[in-house]
Amino acid sequence: MQGLIGKKVGMTRIFNETGRVVGVTVILAGNNVVEQVKTVDNDGYSAVQLGFGEVAEKRVRKPQAGHFKKLGSAPMKVLKEFELDCDADKELKPGQAIGVEVFEGVKFVNVTGVSKGRGHAGTIKKYNFQRGRESHGNTNHRERGSSGAGSYPARVIPGLKMSGHMGACQVTTRRLEVVGVDKEAGLVFVKGSVPGCRTGIVYLKKFIEK
Repeated sequence: MQGLIGKKVGMTRIFNETGRVVGVTVILAGNNVVEQVKTVDNDGYSAVQLGFGEVAEKRVRKPQAGHFKKLGSAPMKVLKEFELDCDADKELKPGQAIGVEVFEGVKFVNVTGVSKGRGHAGTIKKYNFQRGRESHGNTNHRERGSSGAGSYPARVIPGLKMSGHMGACQVTTRRLEVVGVDKEAGLVFVKGSVPGCRTGIVYLKKFIEK
């Protein structure tokens, strides 16, 4: 299959094959469970639905509870579909456990997660705008400045960079290097910027060059 669901544990450092110290992000992704295998005959496309993080039934919504009841599986915190890699993936059965062996021999992955929320931010923090001068009576230090002409077009142009909510949105970081895999602990060690906070849910997917 193309990917797994994981949880961002934190950062550490390990020694690579050449003996150099590499800073890595640790992702726990060894306890995925196959919930449903979708086929072209029944669903119109091929995919596998994975579940991650078993929870109590009262913790899921009623439609999801009905979905799990129909499948005869335990309720899961997160559900995600991934494309199938080969014909062997079509033989997967509901309830089957999937570990990090999916990423054995894989050099790069794409990681998707929800970025850290920064609250309401100004344009200097959000877009790296330049500050105003601190001298000669200037009082415009951190303001964004003019938002457009007054007479024409007499409105703010859509898409103008202004202060507002920053972060807490879905971000995908592409082509992160897989430094190592620990099958026993179910860990994947990734070098690069992984979006989200610690304990945040992330989706790992194999990077395929076009």
